[in-house]
Amino acid sequence: MEIIAQKAQRLDKLLQEILHEPRNQIEQLIKKEGVFVDGKKVHKCGLKLKGGETVRWEIPVKESRPVAPTDLEIDILYEDDHLLVIDKPPHLTVHPAPSVKEPTLVDWLRAKGISLSTLSGEERHGIVHRLDKETSGALVVAKTNEAHRNLAKQLETRTMGRYYLAIIDLPLKEDCIVEKPIGRNPVRRTKMGVVPNGRYARSAFVKLATSKSGKEELIAAKLFTGRTHQIRVHLESLSRHIINDFTYGFKKKRDMIGRVMLHAYLIYFTHPVTGEKIVQKAPLRDDFQDMLRNQFDMKDIDEKIDPDYLVSRFDFHPAAL
Repeated sequence: MEIIAQKAQRLDKLLQEILHEPRNQIEQLIKKEGVFVDGKKVHKCGLKLKGGETVRWEIPVKESRPVAPTDLEIDILYEDDHLLVIDKPPHLTVHPAPSVKEPTLVDWLRAKGISLSTLSGEERHGIVHRLDKETSGALVVAKTNEAHRNLAKQLETRTMGRYYLAIIDLPLKEDCIVEKPIGRNPVRRTKMGVVPNGRYARSAFVKLATSKSGKEELIAAKLFTGRTHQIRVHLESLSRHIINDFTYGFKKKRDMIGRVMLHAYLIYFTHPVTGEKIVQKAPLRDDFQDMLRNQFDMKDIDEKIDPDYLVSRFDFHPAAL
């Protein structure tokens, strides 16, 4: 892959922004494989770029991946020659990684013969953004490099965005915006957390409906930055937790649900070629619907999750627009 550096920054920071890989994997790529800057191979992670340099790298060939079954049930919400929007089921990892042994979404896309962009490297063909394994919902995939570049820019400028639905273990006191830096948890490295030297992160949360017991709440969330586990970390900072999110503090006994109750409900962006405004909705999964039916009064839920109504709820503060 080859790009032109757009600003002055460290080489490792640039690659981390492009590839969205953990810092240690970026370091391994630079130190072991080498990266070419203006045709010269370099191994220094902290190399300072001025902007305008041509940066090129190659993702090393990994062991062959397991073949994903083409009959895996993944609904395509929108598709044309440039991109597609899929409804990712829960329990499906988006892209391969050394720790992932089962087939991934990328494996399924390849098995279906869907053309994919190559900007994010061999392991991440077409992937512009990701969802956690247990999170379900709308995810956009680029078919061409042109579409990928445009969509990645929209993601960076937040002209592409998502609205999430979540069921939490304690109602919020009020609609709110959380601005707290997120970084790797210094004690448990598999977790993220609110840390002083973390990256800037901002989330907005609105109250939608309280359960019949008054203990749980259906909320909507909107992200203004794209940090790992951002919704879960920011809710933890409010002493609230998504149902079944045992990683970030949910305390009740484990049940048969088996996944975090978080769903990427709406996604919006500008089509990279036609300029058309695209808005797609991912229907709620059966497990999410079942929890709502069992624990909430359903007579006004449909109204509360109507896309127009839900988006309008984020008008509570100018910063949430």
